[in-house]
Amino acid sequence: MWYLGTSAIVWAMARRATPEDVDAICSSLPEVEFGVSWGDRPTYKVPRGPKGRGFVLYRAPHKSAVDPATGELYEDLLVIVVPDAHAKAALVEDTSIPFFTIPHFDGYNGVLVQRSRLGEIDRDQLEEILIEAWAARAPKKLVEAFFDARRGDSRS
Repeated sequence: MWYLGTSAIVWAMARRATPEDVDAICSSLPEVEFGVSWGDRPTYKVPRGPKGRGFVLYRAPHKSAVDPATGELYEDLLVIVVPDAHAKAALVEDTSIPFFTIPHFDGYNGVLVQRSRLGEIDRDQLEEILIEAWAARAPKKLVEAFFDARRGDSRS
């Protein structure tokens, strides 16, 4: 995007997201732990401990998720929780970004994305999506405190 300064025009380009950004972003959120769910799947959960709920999961290849172009099982899928069906539809229906769903996830507020395609969005977009996923699963008071702190609100 272009920013007009007093003496020059400066080009500022958002950095493209990488698979490593998933860990950096998720790990920076309050009360997050990296554990397992769905048996043995690596998962970011909130809050820490036995009551943690997954919000990003590294999905194992499965016959329910096949690349329509090649017929091969997807090898690098992330499942990312979304707040509701409207958020899911917004991500899936936007053809400019790489999020999708499969029939297996009908009725589930989550989207899929290949880690190898994260570079099609910028890091800020990925951060927003992951924060929304975290907020959909985190305890309400934790979410309120997080957003209050981001706004610089000292009420809490």
